[in-house]
Amino acid sequence: MAASTSRVRPLVAGNWKMNGLSAALAEGRQVRDRLQEAGFAAGVDVMICPPATLVAALAREVAGSRLRVGAQDCHPAPSGAHTGDIAAEMHKDAGATAVIVGHSERRAEHGERDRDVKAKALAAHRARLTAIVCIGETAGERRAGLTLQVVARQLAASLPEGADAENTIVAYEPIWAIGTGLTPSLQDVADVHGFLRGTLVEQVGSAGDRIRLLYGGSVKPDNARSLMGVSDVNGALVGGASLKATDFIAIIAACGA
Repeated sequence: MAASTSRVRPLVAGNWKMNGLSAALAEGRQVRDRLQEAGFAAGVDVMICPPATLVAALAREVAGSRLRVGAQDCHPAPSGAHTGDIAAEMHKDAGATAVIVGHSERRAEHGERDRDVKAKALAAHRARLTAIVCIGETAGERRAGLTLQVVARQLAASLPEGADAENTIVAYEPIWAIGTGLTPSLQDVADVHGFLRGTLVEQVGSAGDRIRLLYGGSVKPDNARSLMGVSDVNGALVGGASLKATDFIAIIAACGA
């Protein structure tokens, strides 16, 4: 496989999902400290997206370091009578620099549609946060040979106007690979990411050639290097393996190798 496009700086982002009490901040501090070591993964950007209860605390812990903090979801509106929801501006105020939108778990468990994802991505841009837009097919869609059609539809309908390399990241996460230990073949990943790259260029113009494309779905220390070596894979969105600092650091090292 060809190496990832050198002009696109890779990102390794950890999604802690609904995990972590205040004691979990120690894991974030370990990642922060390793990133401060001279020369370690110098060409890689790193982010952790903790639950909303820890965004502000983690942002304080890592202030001034290479480690960035993201959020896991946002409401489309900047404020209002939306009990339990959090606006993108609130995440920004808490210290986040990005927010995940359209994760398959949100789409499946909360019925979010592509247009809802687009509205949230626009909210992220409004708040000057980077939108990490997630797309991916189910096992049934893959078996039916619909993977490219599904991700093309999701990308077209979820990506907001004005998306560029500064305000938007796309994460391809085959739903059947999330938390299962299963991963597509390297050729499958290359096929989808290459297709997405071409689709991005068609959709947003030349900026599409520089938007980071992350792979997510059972990324672990033992498969990260091979996945990160696939053309047009510009980093990883890591779930369970990001909860343990040693595993997450190993993935970062693999991405920077």
